[in-house]
Amino acid sequence: MRTPAKNAVAEHRRRLRQRGLARIELRAPKEDAPLLREVAGALSDPVRASGARLLLREHFSAHHAKGLKALLAAAPLDLELDFNRTYDIGREIEF
Repeated sequence: MRTPAKNAVAEHRRRLRQRGLARIELRAPKEDAPLLREVAGALSDPVRASGARLLLREHFSAHHAKGLKALLAAAPLDLELDFNRTYDIGREIEF
């Protein structure tokens, strides 16, 4: 049998789900807690949400490159790599 307190918590969580919100728990260093609260606040603020999502996705999302060449070209390397080369049909062979 459920207690009134458990019923209240379950009802509260159901209302959150209906609003499209998810309850999450994070474990992070103590000094990062205020930063994570600010990030969560920015994501829930309609004015700042789109900018915050864009910034976070640019920095943290995995690059979905279409092959090794595109992945290397997108990598933040300090090297000057040239991925363009001329097409070589080879040499003529006599039979």
